[in-house]
Amino acid sequence: MRNRWLIALAAIGLHISIGSVYAWSVLTRPIMVDTGFTLSQTTWTFSLAILMLGLSAGFLGSFAEKIGPKKSGLLAVLFWVAGLFGTAYALSIHSLTLLYLFYGIIGGIGLGIGYITPVSTLVKYFPNRPGFATGLAIMGFGFAALIAGPLMQYLVAHVGLVNNFIILGITYLIVMSASSLYLKAPTPKEPTRSNQDKSTMYVHNHGMLANDAMKTWQFSALWWVFFINITCGIGLLSLASPMAQETIGMTPAAAASLVGIIGIFNGGGRILWSTISDFLGRAQTYILFFIMEIIAFYLLSQTNSALTFQILILLIITCYGGGFSCMPAYLADLYGIRQLSTIHGRILTAWGLAGIAGPMIVSYFHEAGYGYSMALVCFAVLFILNTIIAIVLKMYGKRNLHGAYE
Repeated sequence: MRNRWLIALAAIGLHISIGSVYAWSVLTRPIMVDTGFTLSQTTWTFSLAILMLGLSAGFLGSFAEKIGPKKSGLLAVLFWVAGLFGTAYALSIHSLTLLYLFYGIIGGIGLGIGYITPVSTLVKYFPNRPGFATGLAIMGFGFAALIAGPLMQYLVAHVGLVNNFIILGITYLIVMSASSLYLKAPTPKEPTRSNQDKSTMYVHNHGMLANDAMKTWQFSALWWVFFINITCGIGLLSLASPMAQETIGMTPAAAASLVGIIGIFNGGGRILWSTISDFLGRAQTYILFFIMEIIAFYLLSQTNSALTFQILILLIITCYGGGFSCMPAYLADLYGIRQLSTIHGRILTAWGLAGIAGPMIVSYFHEAGYGYSMALVCFAVLFILNTIIAIVLKMYGKRNLHGAYE
């Protein structure tokens, strides 16, 4: 049996590589200056990548579960690295179509496969603490911007936009391959639970089938709150650098540093909130997220203070990251882990659509002359609806589910 902490390290290595997509806003202005693409065109590249992430995770989740974490991890390497090398070529000839193809579609597929690969595997190694396990698996994706943001800004300034993607591609090829080759699910013969654990929820291969889970109202409710949480958070993330430069007058280097700090809070929020959810409960944790985000988004739309602006963004990002890491454990609470990767993949289709909706909403209000504040108020209103749904899930979410597979 593999060392579970090294399995966690491999999961982080995989996610920290593909999570560099969250530092895209650092590249927004350099790409616009170098190629002449508009803000909407450049932002759409990021949105397309997130769309393909969600779709590939949704439709390839069962396939990834079937071939195992090692092979699916290597498949993610193939798509993501090919996407980065192709992006370098697309930018060298100023081709928007090829940029969409390589970064948005091919790279996006790599993101989706790489994202779901280690999650259910790690839950099986930490059966008594599913929230902590999913936080470990997913926090690398959030922390990635801490490294990738300043690194991309440095590389673009010193070696150019095209070489930036070539260097990143080579680096991620090495890190992701090494991580994927170590990943292995525990075999049923090897105990992964303590004798004191009386719960049947996380027994290997125990739980509801994905197709049955999708027919429940709880799945639809979770899909919606996940969609809204990501739409609002990713709208902020995708334009964090230009928003900081325009709203509070940050320099490009300072804005890149902010993107890196956002990565700390994104990754830290994932492990912090998912661990808290093991004690507080998943439903209560989501309700707390949404109430905090209602207040934070509204205040963000009103402030002109640089300090307040940064504090509010970082608070929102912790909740955004926590929403990701708590979701697999929430799904396991409701449906078990029999087909957790598949069910999680299906819920991630919300991420794909949110990757389009969030940046488009922010870009629309900005280009229509309303600035960023109107979009932020819109997000605050959406979180009021999310809070109501989360309360309903807390009250009625586990009814008529456990009997279906226990």
